[in-house]
Amino acid sequence: MKIITEANFASEVLGSKKPVLLDVWAPWCAPCRGMMPVVEALADEVKDWADVAKLDASTEENLTQLLDVSCLPTFLVFKDGKVVGSTMGVVAKNTLLDLLKKAQ
Repeated sequence: MKIITEANFASEVLGSKKPVLLDVWAPWCAPCRGMMPVVEALADEVKDWADVAKLDASTEENLTQLLDVSCLPTFLVFKDGKVVGSTMGVVAKNTLLDLLKKAQ
């Protein structure tokens, strides 16, 4: 799973040829920590056709604001450099999978 920072966001997310699920989280966020196993399982499941990446909102505040994230965890799906889907909070793996499939 890729770790996204302000330095690599353009190349790893906006410039990706595959759909990207960006998990915006923070270490102090209990729901975010609860979603970690779900996100990790999803990353393994979709690795052939999509990327799953994590953005730590506590260390990447500028990027978090640029993405207009106000709730953690937030999941953004990017395709061809644009947000094409999103959801917030604790969700099922199938919800995230469906968002990624729609971006194929």
